[in-house]
Amino acid sequence: MDLAQVLEATLSADRGRLQQAQAFLEEAAQSNLPALLVGLSDALANTSTPPLVRMASGLQLKNHLTSKEEAIKAQYQMRWMMIPEDTRNHIKSKVFATLGTEAKPSSAAQCVAYIAAAELPANAWPELVQALLQNVTPATSPESVKEATLEAIGYICEEINPQVLRGQANEILTCIIQGMRKDEPSTRVRLAATRALLNSLEFTKANFDNENERDFIMQTVCETTQADVKEIQVASLQVLVRVMSLYYTHMQMYMGPALFGITVEAMKHDVDEISLQGIEFWSTVGEEEMDIALEAADAEEKGQQPARESRNFAKGALPYLVPILLARMAQQDECDDEDDWNPCKAASVCLQCLATCCENDIVQIVLPFVREHIGNSAWPFRDAAVMAFGCILEGPDSNLLTPIVSQAMEVLLQRLADPSVVVRDTTAWALGRICEFHPDAVLGQAHVANLLEGLLLGLTADPRVAANCAWAFTSLAEAAYLKADIAEGDTEVSTYALSPMFPKIIEELLVATDRSDSGTGNLRSASYEAIMELIKNSPRDCYEIVQKTTVIILTRIKQLLAMAPRVSVATQSQFNDIQSLLCACLHSILKRVSLTDAIQLGDEIFTALASMLQMSSTNSVQEDALMAIGSLIELLGDGFMKYLETFKPFLLTALQTKANYWQVCFAAVGLVGDLCRSVGHSAIAPIAEQVVTALVNILQDTDMDRSIKPQVLSVFGDVALAVGPPFAAYSQAILEIMNQASAFEVDRSDIDMLDYMNELREGILEGYTGIIQGLNSGSEGAAASVEVNSITTHVPGMVTFIETCGTDPERTDATIAIACGLLGDLCKVFGRAMSDLVGSTSLTTMLQEGRHSKVHKTRTLAGWATKALRQVKN
Repeated sequence: MDLAQVLEATLSADRGRLQQAQAFLEEAAQSNLPALLVGLSDALANTSTPPLVRMASGLQLKNHLTSKEEAIKAQYQMRWMMIPEDTRNHIKSKVFATLGTEAKPSSAAQCVAYIAAAELPANAWPELVQALLQNVTPATSPESVKEATLEAIGYICEEINPQVLRGQANEILTCIIQGMRKDEPSTRVRLAATRALLNSLEFTKANFDNENERDFIMQTVCETTQADVKEIQVASLQVLVRVMSLYYTHMQMYMGPALFGITVEAMKHDVDEISLQGIEFWSTVGEEEMDIALEAADAEEKGQQPARESRNFAKGALPYLVPILLARMAQQDECDDEDDWNPCKAASVCLQCLATCCENDIVQIVLPFVREHIGNSAWPFRDAAVMAFGCILEGPDSNLLTPIVSQAMEVLLQRLADPSVVVRDTTAWALGRICEFHPDAVLGQAHVANLLEGLLLGLTADPRVAANCAWAFTSLAEAAYLKADIAEGDTEVSTYALSPMFPKIIEELLVATDRSDSGTGNLRSASYEAIMELIKNSPRDCYEIVQKTTVIILTRIKQLLAMAPRVSVATQSQFNDIQSLLCACLHSILKRVSLTDAIQLGDEIFTALASMLQMSSTNSVQEDALMAIGSLIELLGDGFMKYLETFKPFLLTALQTKANYWQVCFAAVGLVGDLCRSVGHSAIAPIAEQVVTALVNILQDTDMDRSIKPQVLSVFGDVALAVGPPFAAYSQAILEIMNQASAFEVDRSDIDMLDYMNELREGILEGYTGIIQGLNSGSEGAAASVEVNSITTHVPGMVTFIETCGTDPERTDATIAIACGLLGDLCKVFGRAMSDLVGSTSLTTMLQEGRHSKVHKTRTLAGWATKALRQVKN
């Protein structure tokens, strides 16, 4: 088959032709990928080829160069670099020559970028950047070539780590700015250049640190916001949003003279796309200033100077911004699609952001609008008033808002019956936020009965209204439980504000989960989540309802299992969602069920969950079923042994789940810990070797999600405690793995990676602790066991790791607590043999910090470890 015909067929509406073409291309890629890529690049570059065929060739070429999945993309890049150099050069020359010769959008621009993403980090294709610049800078260069080349530059900047092009950043930026300038005659070139700048901003840190260069960039961008073409205005405003996010600390000198006026005018613009960017700019300001406030609080706690200082842009602009946002929130139509992002929705999000950032300052600016319009005859204004009130509930001080909320409750409950479904929906949302952030205002006798009646009525309304009412119950559940008093000598709450209505609330939520339209507006999941939260936070006088709900959920699971063979492909997704929700609900309920009831229902519960595991291959269902079994294990303890033989194959299979279903594997690792802690030796010893092997394989799987690894390292300790001294058979290999993990370092500018490092360290410390205690079990008070003495070569490394954790500037209280506990265990087990290892001042300082912790557990462990250390030294 001719390649041109094949490419044409890939765009065919004829399924047969399409499948045949796809099969041909797949076979060609497998048999001789370089030849296929050469053919595709030739077709792309051939200007006499029909445009559709050229477009198809570009698409196919791109699909063999990159992927949305990072792991596959990396494989494709390695595969590309293994193609002979002369072949790669041929393809590159053809693709590069195509720039400016295609109809938009340019496939060649994308292909150039994806090839560059593979080659530039490997120091290949060194002439690329200069060639791109040469396409743009000459005045004689054709408009189409400039446009496509700037698109390619933008894609490259988006794809490649900024460090790779750091040496050429100035030339790239100069080229882009030249294309953006106001005297550039081509609007297409200006637009492409502006979009390229948006993608290249992370490359320009050095330029923004230089005041003269920064002035020139900002002047060009601000001028571009005044272009006559909508698309250029939007792109330049997007640049300002990104600049504010990346370079907030440099923006003070531009805010008053330019940025404030430009963005405020954009917010008021009649064109939605422009207005959205103006609003987004101030949302970004608010987010940055919230982050700065959190950083400052964290720095103060650590006795350090904050890295950034807030310029309080949001507070200064608040009186000007809020009226515009409120006006935009009132500009809506009943025909607006719920899923469409528009200025009305963006304005409400921005207002929430500003309330969190500016706190009390926003209240008196918003309240007059609320009072004036909450009874307005026009529903958009009523909706905007309720929305505005809901938006300011998080951020301002509760002491300021509680009396205001209390006064507003009567009119808000009236709005739940508003003629407009939009207003009813917003009101239910606002009530949910009141329940979440200011529950004390509504849990008193003055409001609670009316609120509950209003929310129950709302559960029968339109799905989106009902879902928000369900969410309100979710927020109320914990708040009511925490507010309730515990009688002296009692260990749990006997009754609370929701008790009189608790049966009715659960009944109506169960009805809501079973509505024919419960799949709409997130109603089903919101209702089940409310049931879970209410059961989890239920007092003693509601236990009869907990029992009844357990039976109802179990009955629903059985009914679902019976339906499974008859489920159609069209309804399979919905069926899976219901399975997951029922398993999650049972998991939550079992946390409150008494041991007596669990024993009585145990056979039915385990059989139902095991059937669910056997029947479903869906990731979420497997995960939720395993977590429910975890709750059953915790509840039954040794009583779970009767189910262990049946359950073992499910557990071992889940532990071997591949990386793309890591959540199932994560749940299974948690179950190993549950079995170790709740059942112990009899559950784990017979399968210890299989479990340990599976856990090691998880750690060695480079594709496995990193979040599972701290838990695996911790669970090694649980297994050691359960197995006891026989764990020595695995201890050397596992300790080597843990020692390697303890050397893990991260980019300390990445907050997420710092959090992960602390999680990993906590897992390692817990693993070490469990292994020491497990190997020495049975020898407490006597000489260290033979098994624990077999790992003495690893003890110095453990002490060094404790010191590393205890002196790290980013250490957490939890890390200090576990490190102190491990140090105490080492001293108790190895006695005077530790004396030469524990004399450092860093350990003494760590123990002192632990003894002064605000957390009781940390103080206790640090105090105990201090005594153990003194005994070693004396």
